[in-house]
Amino acid sequence: MHAVEKEYVMAIFRLNHAVLFVRDLAESVAFYRDVLGFGYTETGDAFQGAAFLRAPGSTNDHDLGLFELGAQAGPSGAGRSTVGLYHLAWEVDTLGDLEDLAATLGEAGALAGASDHGTTKSLYGKDPNGIEFEIVWIIPAELLTDEDRQKAGVGRLDLAGEVAKYGRDARSGVGISRVLG
Repeated sequence: MHAVEKEYVMAIFRLNHAVLFVRDLAESVAFYRDVLGFGYTETGDAFQGAAFLRAPGSTNDHDLGLFELGAQAGPSGAGRSTVGLYHLAWEVDTLGDLEDLAATLGEAGALAGASDHGTTKSLYGKDPNGIEFEIVWIIPAELLTDEDRQKAGVGRLDLAGEVAKYGRDARSGVGISRVLG
């Protein structure tokens, strides 16, 4: 008898939360709260030196956990001298939200870049610890063109042009801009 290969289907369908180690808990909470709009969730005394934050509109208990290491913590070497996480990516609801966050990140000195990936439009930022994150808006499936799908690589994001094309109220697509149903 020959062994039958089993086809595995991944049951995981989304990221529930991320946990980051940070130098200064208060500074990090302030950044994620004041710049990105996360809400602070009460944790009581069970988690001293930690904070749990929820993204606006999220139904999760928390979307981001922060654990304080202290001022002596060195910078992350991930991607330079060690393996590790490159970045987290959060999706916004509308293209207007992406435009607003570009301004907010710029004012906070936290905007590290912006890219056009064809079907997605992305901002890149860094938190006070130098941890990189991405904020993405996905072109809805019904608005995708062949040109969008065929773009290769990463281009410069013309956010004003995207807003002119789709409008500030254009809702983000689902996943990889597939049609639900």
